[in-house]
Amino acid sequence: MLLGTQRVRDDGTLEIGGVSAPELARRFGTPLYVVDESDVRRCCREYRDGLAAAYPGPSAVVYASKAFQTMALCRVVDQEGLWLDVASGGELRCALSAGFPPERLVLHGNNKSLVELSMAVEAGVALIDIDCFEEIDRIAAVAGGRRVPALLRLTPGIECHVHECVRTGRADSKFGLGIDDGSAMEGVRRALACPEVDLRGFNCHIGSQILTLDGFADVVQVMLDFCRQARGETGLVPVVFNIGGGLGVRHRSDERPPTIAELTEMAARALVDGWRAAGFSDLPLLMMEPGRSIVGEAGTILYTVGVVKHIHGIRTYVAVDGGLSDNPRPALYGARYTVLAANKMSEPADLIVTVAGKHCESDTLFPNVPVPASLSVGDILAVPACGGYTFAMASNYNRFTRPAVVHVVDGQAEVVVERQSHDQLLIGESIPERLR
Repeated sequence: MLLGTQRVRDDGTLEIGGVSAPELARRFGTPLYVVDESDVRRCCREYRDGLAAAYPGPSAVVYASKAFQTMALCRVVDQEGLWLDVASGGELRCALSAGFPPERLVLHGNNKSLVELSMAVEAGVALIDIDCFEEIDRIAAVAGGRRVPALLRLTPGIECHVHECVRTGRADSKFGLGIDDGSAMEGVRRALACPEVDLRGFNCHIGSQILTLDGFADVVQVMLDFCRQARGETGLVPVVFNIGGGLGVRHRSDERPPTIAELTEMAARALVDGWRAAGFSDLPLLMMEPGRSIVGEAGTILYTVGVVKHIHGIRTYVAVDGGLSDNPRPALYGARYTVLAANKMSEPADLIVTVAGKHCESDTLFPNVPVPASLSVGDILAVPACGGYTFAMASNYNRFTRPAVVHVVDGQAEVVVERQSHDQLLIGESIPERLR
């Protein structure tokens, strides 16, 4: 499965963004995160232009940077005209340090601290997503005489067919205020009663790695029903209608997520029809918050094979120089991926192996994947569709250093995040005098 600008060269090696994958491994070391910048830009444009063409009202595509955030990627997203969603003080600091315009920033997250809210208010972000009653009071406490533009996050009670850990729209969720139990309407009343809050509308998010359009259609209808109810009970007519993100990507050839065009067209049509049927006049700002579907297929992780272990009659293990510290998704969610032998792409993949990491766990990265029978120590494995929630979730478990990140585009490769050193692992540590 080749994605984005990936192709097989005449010499049987994998190319990404016009650069040889084995050469990237040689120059920058492994594990290595490789970002196909052209593919990121393509997805940004498909969302931006598709939504603008399908929706007759104002629209904004907000990149959910929790999927993958570096200062370089923030610049790419800014250049493509998207907004940016940040979910912590650290993500906000990264975005601002990259020069991202605060008037296109949205602060998300549950249990936002006074420090994070103060940072957002001082920076002048476009919107703060209110996740709970307490945040209304916290915004009031840091507003400093300002009226802070905000959305209220609704919990729509929608169950998506995704992993338990990434279901965010069901009633039993730490996120948002429930519609069914009346919490959301109480949140509207409290926000409208707070002079420091300028309630602009509503936000929903139903999950991640969603492979059908059904859930998105449902959330538009649920939000429309709530908008009608809010107008009837409080007089509020929302000017922002944010349906969140969650569109899935292809990790394997048997996955068939909807296209970006199918999602934007469906969402726009459903909102326009429903808005008019509800008797509202001017169309609201329609927002979408894609993350994985912008960066997921653009990211590849490169590994070097260190051990090939044949257990007769059981399995063959291929151990690589990374593991759950650079991609925790297989351990967290049972995520499955395609594995390519980057320096042997012309050879048939006729041996089933389990790719394992180096960590002190079973650390099974990729079970039962086909590779060439000639795979040996020193070969390079490439794992496509690793742009979402890999670098963003990386850790230093076993004191592993975090890998470097490179952007590839038009035959050029540039480091945007340096490989962490062992000395950097110890920054901030000290030994009390009594232990010396």
